[in-house]
Amino acid sequence: MQMIYNSPNYCVVEFPPQEGLLAMKSGGYEIVDKNMQREIYIDGALAARFREHVQQLIAGEPSLDEVDEFLGQFDSLMHQPVVLH
Repeated sequence: MQMIYNSPNYCVVEFPPQEGLLAMKSGGYEIVDKNMQREIYIDGALAARFREHVQQLIAGEPSLDEVDEFLGQFDSLMHQPVVLH
């Protein structure tokens, strides 16, 4: 896993594909909303679309606010609370 984005509001961790693990065959992303202390893990087709949109966004050299705005689209899908051990 690799942290690919970290701002005061969001954190995104990329999980690469892993051979031999069906659930991780295509990899995925964990998106954390630090303010709401909620997260979502996306994989499969949604992760592929996320990757494409992120690449397009990065090509435009966005500000942190623009990236956070993009990640805010996932807020309504974040139902899993972040639990620290």
